Amino acid sequence: MGFASFIPCIFMLINQLAYSGMNVTSKLAIVGGMNPLVLVAYRQIFGTVAIAPFAYWLERDIVPRMTKRIMIQIFLSSVTGVTGNQVLYFVGLKYSTATIACALTNLLPAFTFVLAVLFRQENLGIRTKRGIAKVVGTMLCVGGAILLSFYHGQVIGIGQSSIHWSYAEKLQSGGDSSGSSGSSLLGPVLLILSALIWSLWFIIQADMSKNFPVPYTSTTYMCFLASIQCVFIALCFDHSASSWSLRNAMRIVSSVYTGVICTALTYCLISWTIERKGPLYVSVFTPLQLILTAIISWAFLSEQLYLGTALGSLLIVFGLYGVLWGKSQEADTNKLDEASDQDEGVKRDDMEMQSYVMPLSNGNGHGHGNGNGHM
Repeated sequence: MGFASFIPCIFMLINQLAYSGMNVTSKLAIVGGMNPLVLVAYRQIFGTVAIAPFAYWLERDIVPRMTKRIMIQIFLSSVTGVTGNQVLYFVGLKYSTATIACALTNLLPAFTFVLAVLFRQENLGIRTKRGIAKVVGTMLCVGGAILLSFYHGQVIGIGQSSIHWSYAEKLQSGGDSSGSSGSSLLGPVLLILSALIWSLWFIIQADMSKNFPVPYTSTTYMCFLASIQCVFIALCFDHSASSWSLRNAMRIVSSVYTGVICTALTYCLISWTIERKGPLYVSVFTPLQLILTAIISWAFLSEQLYLGTALGSLLIVFGLYGVLWGKSQEADTNKLDEASDQDEGVKRDDMEMQSYVMPLSNGNGHGHGNGNGHM
């Protein structure tokens, strides 16, 4: 029983480690000459093939009837949460670093909170502590993103890694140097837009999950539609056969890894954990991905850490926990309100029952007494 309580934590550690590996392997594949649009297309194809069996075996008997509204929501989800998000993310990764890409992903909760307020799915509650925490946390996240994007500063001297990955060094020395620099503003801007459009997916998903509560099936549909969209986009920009070749080891590893591990496996782990611990528990582990990515990038890719990157990342992480703390307080308050409402409902039912039963007992007693008296 003691070990079972650690299983959600272990799953989330595996999840964050998997995403950290995705950032590094994808960066290596892109540096090695792979078009990021082609990589995104392959990810959707492998992801669809990997997650479709889960949808069939786990949800084939409970899939609701498909309606026009659900079809539109699935299409919009594929455009925002898969195609738009990942195209912007991987192209931004080309013109940035794995650490910066991972840091800017933490803007997601802040952007989601802002959009949820605009779409009236979230109460601002500015006069409460939890409301202030969410607003301040959002401002810190945005401030950290701006600092990370526009200011680099000095290189933090943390020494050289004793781990030498000759394959990675060979790719970086002979690969596409145009995207290896983290000084370009284009990369962070695209990564910020990626987080913004991903947060829009959460707004759509919040409504769709109520009408179509089969996550594996909906993910299969989204990945399938995104496969068509991403292949079309990639072919518009690069239709040469050599760009789509998977003979290179890092290309096939990155494509299969992002699709099978970072789409199918991680989604199953997240769904399982949310069902038992809730979404807030999953969100708390998000900053761990930044730390793991920074360590792996420094160890294997010899990636330098700039002062602006470190300060901006810290602001984003602090802002993230501010938003999460506000959400946790709000969740606790809602639970207390629901419990008090239930208690009031029980008391009200008891009072109504008493008002119904007591006259009956009095009348019976009075009638019985009268009857006895007459007898």
